[in-house]
Amino acid sequence: MAITEGDYIRLEYTGSADDIVFDTTSAEAAKEAGIENPSATYGPILVRVGSGHVIPGLDEAMVGREAGEEGEIEVPPEKGFGEYDREQVQGVPLKQFGEKVQVGSRVKNDNREGVVRDIIGSRAIVDYNNEFAGKTLHYTFRIVEVVENELERANGLVRLFSGRELPSKLRSGVLTFELPAGISYDRRWMLWKPTIVRDILEAAPSVKEIRMLETFKRPEPAPEPTPEPAAEEAPAE
Repeated sequence: MAITEGDYIRLEYTGSADDIVFDTTSAEAAKEAGIENPSATYGPILVRVGSGHVIPGLDEAMVGREAGEEGEIEVPPEKGFGEYDREQVQGVPLKQFGEKVQVGSRVKNDNREGVVRDIIGSRAIVDYNNEFAGKTLHYTFRIVEVVENELERANGLVRLFSGRELPSKLRSGVLTFELPAGISYDRRWMLWKPTIVRDILEAAPSVKEIRMLETFKRPEPAPEPTPEPAAEEAPAE
């Protein structure tokens, strides 16, 4: 059956620009490209077609295809990271940065991130365009499957937004996630938590309640030190 907007699929892909891989769900491809992230979880990701979970060009290309299908596409800038905007290249006084910068430095200013392209006098020329703005992107992909199971959808959404895989169970309309201690210090989790809840309720109609349980266990007491055996006295001569 052809995939339509609103379907949940598990997708593998690798994206490149100018023959340089910049994003992939494959650990092997990431390692070969030198972009492997030790803290990342690789493998197919859950995507709701038409919901902007991937860039527009790749998202749109899923419609009408079949589970198990493989392919490759070219994505123009307007359906990728946008056209290059010269107005996003601006001069910023060096004193606004809390640390010394040089050409090529990545900097943050006014809640925007950019790259220093040049330094002229007391000003840094900062490019706020996305690194791949104005570039045509190349994607290879494989649609692993269409996902109908509600628990699989929920787990996939957690991983998509938070990068985490959490123990979960769904019983009698109650979906329960076991959270690791200290997850409230994870900024990514706290930022995307409301979106995760909203999208799960949309993806899993049978879910009436979502519970997120954070458990703290008392540390095990340190073992008592084992006394060393007394040294034997040498016999008197």
